[in-house]
Amino acid sequence: MIYTGRFAPSPTGPLHFGSLLAALASFLDARHHAGKWLIRIEDIDTPRVVKDANDWILQTLDAHGLEWDDAIVYQSQRLDLYEAHLNQLIDQQRAYPCGCARSELDARNARHLYDGKCRETPPNADARVALRLRSDTIGSEFTDRIQGKQVLLHPRPDDFVLKRRDGYFAYQLAVVIDDHEQQITHIVRGADLLQETFRQRDLQSHFNFQKLEYAHIPLATYANGQKLSKQNLAPAISNNKVVENLCCALKCLGQNPPENMHQANRHEIIDWAVKNWHIEQIPATCVLPNQQET
Repeated sequence: MIYTGRFAPSPTGPLHFGSLLAALASFLDARHHAGKWLIRIEDIDTPRVVKDANDWILQTLDAHGLEWDDAIVYQSQRLDLYEAHLNQLIDQQRAYPCGCARSELDARNARHLYDGKCRETPPNADARVALRLRSDTIGSEFTDRIQGKQVLLHPRPDDFVLKRRDGYFAYQLAVVIDDHEQQITHIVRGADLLQETFRQRDLQSHFNFQKLEYAHIPLATYANGQKLSKQNLAPAISNNKVVENLCCALKCLGQNPPENMHQANRHEIIDWAVKNWHIEQIPATCVLPNQQET
């Protein structure tokens, strides 16, 4: 299969510098391998969707020369697909209802790993329930192209949520189905999703989907250790500073662009970066000044 990568932002606001790092790394890895690069808008959690965020995101990618292939996929338009796969798990008795509220889980389990209460004692028929995966996995490992070998051992199976109590499909279910349907082969994304890979690989096994190659770039932080994120009010990327943004991102990704790259245009920068891409040069950390302007 042809190398196929993707960038899958949630439209909860404009892209910040950390988002640009993930998008750029994913794009360059795909193009360096003569592969396809797709965009998926993960708008399945509709209460968190911000009006016009889709347009902001796409405009920023376009302004920075990150050109995608094929039509953009929107998760909000694929609910029937998720429902069909969930029903498959239910029919196979691989999913079960759970009536536990988050407050109950926190009180019972400080490690935030589901204790299996509803697996053993089903909730009342009229209870408001989530649907959980009936997992058998207590140990898993994979090799990340950047972070190296990853090993996770659980004291019990991780029966994570597939559909929430409020009726929304969970991220894990949607992303695994979407990656399969779009024939994704390689995922390059931020290290904040590194631990989620274990759950996604578990679910891939239940569906008998092809396993993917993963690479998790370090999270961008300020010198004080604060992560760049929407929750921390990281500033939006400015489309008026494209050259500066791209050069700074390449340096953070360990690609060491030449000094004269600041006089180049976006297309010249992208062409250079594709030809000179080395994922093994990505450093363990990416630290920016506390008042980074992008």
